[in-house]
Amino acid sequence: MHRGEFAAVDAELAGRGFTRVHFELERIETLLDLLGSPQRAYPSIHLTGTNGKTSTARMIDSLLRAFGLHTGRYTSPHLDSVRERISLDGEPVGEERFVATYREVTPLAELVDRRSAEPLTYFDMTTALAFATFADAPVDVAVVEVGLGGAEDATNVIQAGVAVLTPIGLDHTEWLGDTLQDIALHKAGIIHKGATVVCAAQEEEAARPILERCAEVGATVAREGSEFGVLRRSVAVGGQVLNIQGLGGVYEEVFVPLHGAHQAQNAAVALAAVEAFLGAGTNRQLDVETVREGFATVSSPGRLEKVRTAPTVLLDGAHNPHGMAATVTALQEEFAFSKLVGVLAVLGDKDAAGLLELLEPVLDSLVVTRNSSPRAMPAEELAALAREVFGPERVEVAEEMPDAIEAAVAEAESDVPGELAGVGVLITGSVVTVADARRLFKR
Repeated sequence: MHRGEFAAVDAELAGRGFTRVHFELERIETLLDLLGSPQRAYPSIHLTGTNGKTSTARMIDSLLRAFGLHTGRYTSPHLDSVRERISLDGEPVGEERFVATYREVTPLAELVDRRSAEPLTYFDMTTALAFATFADAPVDVAVVEVGLGGAEDATNVIQAGVAVLTPIGLDHTEWLGDTLQDIALHKAGIIHKGATVVCAAQEEEAARPILERCAEVGATVAREGSEFGVLRRSVAVGGQVLNIQGLGGVYEEVFVPLHGAHQAQNAAVALAAVEAFLGAGTNRQLDVETVREGFATVSSPGRLEKVRTAPTVLLDGAHNPHGMAATVTALQEEFAFSKLVGVLAVLGDKDAAGLLELLEPVLDSLVVTRNSSPRAMPAEELAALAREVFGPERVEVAEEMPDAIEAAVAEAESDVPGELAGVGVLITGSVVTVADARRLFKR
């Protein structure tokens, strides 16, 4: 592979565009048929939901590897490189393998494009690349996160034996509908005949379509709070210690190196999914020590991720009120900040006012900016909303992310006598915001 070839492939992929007009599976099914149906070469665990999908997928992946399985993991979006979306045994696929697979898939994709009214999208292509990569590796199991919704998502060609639904809230309403029932109906589409469904606790409006779908296709359902759940949770240095009721028994003293009650919930869901996949249940419990080992090595970049100390700088990709509420709760429970300054940049189609209302009680002041997405809300537009919630004296505007971070750090450090141990900066509002900030801190 010559130098620059991966960058060229990355640019070609981006040129396909990220949105589609019609949501249907025919194009991706045709492409995969031409590739020899690689998604049929291994069993899969399929995840959907509004928040927690990627963290839960990473936990499932880590647990499966602890039990000796070779894994493929497909998640989105990525923070730094598209290769992060496709992982083998917990590591992003290498540039050479990525390019080689792309070169194999592209001629067939172009054939599908010529036959279709609408070309394959970026996500269609990365989905096909993931499935082909996993078949070629080969993997023992694939952990696959939907891109949007479920029923008509490109990943819903796998008809997984284990379907996982993380908490459902209002997001992507322009595509999925503006009620929890509508959104849950889309997401329940990943439940197929005979599957085992692992379902996080849901609002009643969201739970109803899920249970109806299970009954319709003869799926078995395990529900958080009924068949599994968190029994006890205590904050620990670097994370939390949990007692989890699993499908096969109680797993005690499980350390999870992630922050927040929402990550404890994700851990319970992940464990139940792995139990379901490995056949654990009544009278058959997984080895507790192996479960502990699997959780102990979990990471979830961009989820209350610490990238600096003195002052502490945290990155969090919460981008809707449902996710931000979990982040705020974790901040209040697990971080004793005497002063916390926020940096906020959001996409234009998100509920910025809802995010601001949740952040106001925990932030002393806020710097608003824009991220690198073409869909980013202009900084001044976001500032106008922020001033209504925070008051003008607590809001500062910076047009560029580096300037916003510099201003937030300076504000956090100002008027603080002595050590900066209790001082922090939270950078949040979008996965794109987090990705932009991570690149700056990695320089």
